[in-house]
Amino acid sequence: MGDTEHDHARDIAAAWERERPGTPVSSIRIVTPIWQLAKLFGDDRRRVLTQAGVDAATLDLLSVLRRSGPPYTLSTRELSRRSLVTAGAISQRTARAEREGLVTRQPVPGRLRTVEVTLTEAGHELVEATVDQVLGRESELIDGLTPEEQAHLTSLLHRLLQDVQHRLGDTQITHVGQE
Repeated sequence: MGDTEHDHARDIAAAWERERPGTPVSSIRIVTPIWQLAKLFGDDRRRVLTQAGVDAATLDLLSVLRRSGPPYTLSTRELSRRSLVTAGAISQRTARAEREGLVTRQPVPGRLRTVEVTLTEAGHELVEATVDQVLGRESELIDGLTPEEQAHLTSLLHRLLQDVQHRLGDTQITHVGQE
């Protein structure tokens, strides 16, 4: 396995150090590979989803419902909270998935503006097949790291994410790779 991408980040940092001594460049060696990985993972996920015949937004909606457990029903408000997208985005996703027979929508009796969304059998089958494809592929992509390295990286990334969120005052994360 080559070190070309890491060398690229190191070369960028070295060039800035040479051209502008004193410029803080340590972030280049971390942020550049993160950006590159995000692009690679996002592009690969889009390819897998295209082959599976589902878009990322629909899979996200179906996955949130599937992870909620039986009866695989959530309010649109809860879907929005768990998906980290706006109510408008959930409304559009739900309408599209309903047209495709993947979910149903029902108003909640006695709760004027509450709508519940339920995964249909077709939606359940699609999410089951697709999640295995996506997560299986992503597992293959990280197999170059030992289980111990994966655990260590998980811990470091979690710590970095929490710290950056705190520093930016932004705890709302949108999904990378989705438009």
